[in-house]
Amino acid sequence: MSIIEIKKVSKSYNKKQVLNNINITFEENKIYGLLGRNGAGKTTLLNLITDRVVVDSGEITIDGENVYENDNALEKIYFMTERTLYPEDYKVKEIFKWTKEFYNNFDSEYALELAKKFNLNINTKIKNLSTGYNSICKIITTLASNANVLIFDEPVLGLDANHRELFYKVLMENYIKSPKTIILSTHIIEEVSNLIEKVIILNNSKVISSDEAEELLKKAYTVSGLTENIDKFELIADIKKDYDFIEDLKKNFTIEKLKKFLNTTNKRRHGDIGIFSKVEFFENVKEIGRDLVKEYEEDNMLEELESHMDLNKNPFMLKRLGTYLSNTLLF
Repeated sequence: MSIIEIKKVSKSYNKKQVLNNINITFEENKIYGLLGRNGAGKTTLLNLITDRVVVDSGEITIDGENVYENDNALEKIYFMTERTLYPEDYKVKEIFKWTKEFYNNFDSEYALELAKKFNLNINTKIKNLSTGYNSICKIITTLASNANVLIFDEPVLGLDANHRELFYKVLMENYIKSPKTIILSTHIIEEVSNLIEKVIILNNSKVISSDEAEELLKKAYTVSGLTENIDKFELIADIKKDYDFIEDLKKNFTIEKLKKFLNTTNKRRHGDIGIFSKVEFFENVKEIGRDLVKEYEEDNMLEELESHMDLNKNPFMLKRLGTYLSNTLLF
């Protein structure tokens, strides 16, 4: 049984930070979901764990051993990647044979059994497999490896609904028979939500969530659709946070709280939606607006207030705020 520890790991490509000071522990005998948008760093993280890519800083260990150039540690892991690593002229049965050479615990009989379940012809060459059956071949090889840690990177790529369902069924049967650490990197979270025990979410080069699946589902909701629509949804979610802040500010108003809010909203570059949040902010806190200006006047800080609101750089916002602010602030 194996535990993977990732400590303060960072990785950049061409000066672009992909992972920044990541800390994660993959405990033994648990099924993990690794989630994140394309480019979030999921595949990079998996490549680092398996020493296919070298960390810039930090350390990755399995059972206390550093994975860097360590065959003893790495043989405990089998990594199913999106890329096909075998020669295209190899037949499926030859892949099973050669995998056995590198993984002593590879179960050839189990591999043939799974091939029958998935209707995979073992005499077919890799280059002649469809995308779906290519994925199936890699799924079978991974499951039959009997490694302590199984890593699947987008395992259901090209699979139809029936084959996806069969994969999840076989995966659970394998896990129940022989518990191990399993990491599923996927974007089809709704299909694996009943399988995974813990969810790790990457975004903007950092781990933004590492929760038990049950806890995460209690506070989560699903959003699907076009990228631009999802982006807009996220902006609206930001505005909701603004309103939550407003309610708190109405009850416990302080200049410092307001300055923090203005700094936060001005750091966003959301066009009209960001402007809208600022406008609505002032529309909803008129009762404190005059007190705000008064306090800034007393401290000779009107210019600072103006810079926080970014009015000079945004004529549209200035126009929208004009009605309310013209009697209190002079720009």
